[in-house]
Amino acid sequence: MSSCEGCSDSSCSINQQGNPQDKQFQMRKALDKRMCEVKNKIIVMSGKGGVGKSTTAVNLALALVAQGKRVGLLDIDIHGPSIPKMLGLEGKRPNADDEGIHPLEVFGLKVMSIGFLLASTSEATIMRGPMKHGAIQQLLADVVWGELDYLLLDCPPGTGDEPLSAVQLLGSGAAAVVVTTPQDVALTDVEKSLSFCRELKLPVVGLIENMSGFICPHCGERSDIFKSGGAEKLAKKTGVALLAKIPFEPLVVIGGDDGKPHMLEYPDSTNSQALNQVATAVVEFKM
Repeated sequence: MSSCEGCSDSSCSINQQGNPQDKQFQMRKALDKRMCEVKNKIIVMSGKGGVGKSTTAVNLALALVAQGKRVGLLDIDIHGPSIPKMLGLEGKRPNADDEGIHPLEVFGLKVMSIGFLLASTSEATIMRGPMKHGAIQQLLADVVWGELDYLLLDCPPGTGDEPLSAVQLLGSGAAAVVVTTPQDVALTDVEKSLSFCRELKLPVVGLIENMSGFICPHCGERSDIFKSGGAEKLAKKTGVALLAKIPFEPLVVIGGDDGKPHMLEYPDSTNSQALNQVATAVVEFKM
């Protein structure tokens, strides 16, 4: 039985009669139909660049797969898509038919990125705000996601066009996971992301303190290269849950460059255990 069958929500475009010539209405109808099949949507975001959002999104998605969930991952970083490389999918192209664009599948995960549609990895994507909104809408509406428990969206840094479009387009059942690093210069910008979520009434599952200490691969000793405890202070200040403190491990970087996610290569590492903790918090969160 389709998720839409028996639905009585009159506000949903699927249950409305629109002009067949109205392209915007028909796009909205296609979008609502796709999103109706997705139970939960998680926006992975941060006000600061370089904090590890994409790495977090990839490994969190795989942690959810390991818990038996049906998961999709959508890369909406229009100008710097990195998900294809992190999953070993560079140069791959999705198939398309009358049903729509079929996401690539790897490690039990459905994946889509604008990076799959570019002629080369060095090609620049030049778009203004309205074009970005349209591109994200198409990636959500035209991709055949199917029935999913979770759809994760990897956002670029900041509170601009991409996260705003995501919130506007996803509808109900959406929440955010906000990533930071411990130092003050990151926390100042990340607090703006939490303000963004409050303004748009987007629930926040919690904060992740990434690169929370460096674990030496030789002796196992921990060093706080980016300070420590910053996310905990921000969590207390804003009333948001601190989901995990994920250490910096060189093997995570190597795995990302080689298309071999750390969660799969080293499932028992401190880093992977922390992300499993985040996945459990996501599953338990009521949207």
